[in-house]
Amino acid sequence: MALDVNLVRAALTRFIREQIAEAGRRRAVLGLSGGLDSAVVCYLAAEALGPDQVLALTMPYATSAPESLADALSVVSATGVRHEHFEVTPLVQPLIDRYPTMDRRRRGNAMARARMTVLYDQSEAFGGLVVGTSNKTETLLGYSTVHGDSACALAPIADLYKTQVRQLARRLGVPAAIIDKAPSADLWPGQTDEADLGLSYDEADAILLLLLEERQSPAEVIARGFAEAKVQRVCDLCRRSYFKRRLPPVAAVSTCCVGRDIAPGTVPPHMDDQ
Repeated sequence: MALDVNLVRAALTRFIREQIAEAGRRRAVLGLSGGLDSAVVCYLAAEALGPDQVLALTMPYATSAPESLADALSVVSATGVRHEHFEVTPLVQPLIDRYPTMDRRRRGNAMARARMTVLYDQSEAFGGLVVGTSNKTETLLGYSTVHGDSACALAPIADLYKTQVRQLARRLGVPAAIIDKAPSADLWPGQTDEADLGLSYDEADAILLLLLEERQSPAEVIARGFAEAKVQRVCDLCRRSYFKRRLPPVAAVSTCCVGRDIAPGTVPPHMDDQ
């Protein structure tokens, strides 16, 4: 899954500049977790817009690992972007206290949505757009929170598999401590992405590449030597999370329905005629 990192780097920085300019803005806001994906996006945004036009927010919860914050701050220092620190515990804790039986998944979703509330508020205050940090692997497997970490105005690395993000990170100069550590959403002590998913990112990416890019069937992928249980796991996660990758369906009751007759994110051509 080799990546032409120089070409992709140029394409993504151009993408960030163009998308933000198209919206009439000049600035970007992003959440900086201390993980690989947000670090890469921070480096790209700083390169695309200039570090003074980028605001990175660190938003830990009470149980977040101190090492994550330290890694995030190392990215702030290396890129020179603006930085705000906001503890989300006071936002999240009342909900957890109200529902004491809330499991880890629900707590994690609450944290992700609280962080996105802060990001969108600060994007308005800063005059920027929220830049997403989700990668292609997470998106396909549904490893995200709807209206949480998946919410954004533009998603520069959403067409890069996790292993490709790692390649790009090395070229950008992301600290090795961030590149090499176990990926984690830092939702509770000891939590890791790969434990949640049930397979490694290397395995998931290799399977997804065959299923999607090479259009092979699950049986063909298994015949290539991949464990049947892991291929099935990838297929199940993709199938169960499809609703996260689409706009909400609209019930059409008129002759001009948004989402059917008016494509999302567009204006009918005749409305631009003067």
